[in-house]
Amino acid sequence: MSRALPKYNKRRVGFIGGAAAVALTGVVIAGTALAGESSGDGAGADARTLAGPGTISCPDVAPRLPAVPASARAEVDRTLGDLDKQIAEANQRLVDTVGQGGPNFVRNAILGPLEDKRFAAVNRIATAIGRTAERPAGLDSLAACTLTE
Repeated sequence: MSRALPKYNKRRVGFIGGAAAVALTGVVIAGTALAGESSGDGAGADARTLAGPGTISCPDVAPRLPAVPASARAEVDRTLGDLDKQIAEANQRLVDTVGQGGPNFVRNAILGPLEDKRFAAVNRIATAIGRTAERPAGLDSLAACTLTE
């Protein structure tokens, strides 16, 4: 007995597969066409988009640092530069994702990860200073950022 499908079964499988592909393509096209439409009157849906995304505001770390030893200066300066890049990247992500997600999207997707990155960077600065001088305390409070409208 041959393991190959008889000819009529091959046609049936091909026909069903083709019909499924056509139906799925139609669903994808319809979903794409309707993706930009808002429900309801639309008056409040675009208000946030037209108002702008706001900006992310973070406390400045450099003025809160004690005297930085010369041996740690290069690492501290590099990490302070990384903090500035992190804020710029978060602001760009804020602009790129306007209108996405729910009410906690900015907090969960942008501000939360930014705070984690800043916390690690502030700890790297404190560790670099602490290698040759007294480790600064209280810098962890500078990790949190806020959204200003």
